[in-house]
Amino acid sequence: MITEDTAVRPPVLRPGDTVLLVSPSGPTSPERVARGMELLTGWGLRPVPAPNAYARHGYLAGTDELRAADLNAAFADPQVRGVICTRGGYGAQRMVEAIDMAAVRRDPKVVAGFSDITALQFALWRGARLAGVHGPGAAWRDERTPLRSAESLHRALMTTEPVTVAAVAEEETFGVRVPGRATGTLFGGNLCMIAASIGTPDLPDLTGAVLLIEDVQEPPYKVDRMLTHLRRAGALDGLAGVAVGQFTDCGDGWDTTVVDVLTERLGDLGVPVLGGLPIGHGPNQLTVPVGTSATLDADAGTLVVQPAVA
Repeated sequence: MITEDTAVRPPVLRPGDTVLLVSPSGPTSPERVARGMELLTGWGLRPVPAPNAYARHGYLAGTDELRAADLNAAFADPQVRGVICTRGGYGAQRMVEAIDMAAVRRDPKVVAGFSDITALQFALWRGARLAGVHGPGAAWRDERTPLRSAESLHRALMTTEPVTVAAVAEEETFGVRVPGRATGTLFGGNLCMIAASIGTPDLPDLTGAVLLIEDVQEPPYKVDRMLTHLRRAGALDGLAGVAVGQFTDCGDGWDTTVVDVLTERLGDLGVPVLGGLPIGHGPNQLTVPVGTSATLDADAGTLVVQPAVA
């Protein structure tokens, strides 16, 4: 039985496994996905674009019905062993209610992606307690996600080893830190999507959890607004710790920096906070499981997360 505190860890991906490439959010193109398919093939996997992976409907990758159909086809097909999102963008929240959660529960599969895919990961946790993988999508760019990024995604999908991410001094958020050590289920990802989940059935209960936050192209006042909204909604009450990833292109030209905002809005929560983690939209993005137990050690500068796969 799936209970509130039990993560369902899907089977680890193995050479020969078919993975379906889906676009639950924004549109992409075969040219952008070609490099990702090359990487996945090099790992022995069989990447297959979903029927509507390259569909377009304005700023969406096809209509809500088409995007949901691709996900449901992946969850229903026993030959498909993993689901790799091509990219984020916007749109996952529009169709998560149409996901066949009974199919997800019958045959759990690893789902990887980030950015807007945070909304999908939240929905899959709500409906099936499915642990997921927060990492780069199949629309791969070597200049942003080089070999180290590829190795990190490979480790999270194709091994059952815990994932360790260390804070990096070169990251802008490195100075955001409150000493201490915390253990709890790691939830989160994109801050904008976390805030947009307030009031929906999908925002997890963060009591005792470690919250991961990252974002891109959000000025400091908007980051402040989102964190303040989470605080006022009571979503951060009882939190165990905060893992701060990359806040990319968030605030050039402002007197108050995004680091100032993160330090102020997180620093008085009374929990350990660790910034400088290379997780998010920036260069050298690393992959972490979500929905599994994590230990955040702000003194050592590390986040250790149990695998999303079994």
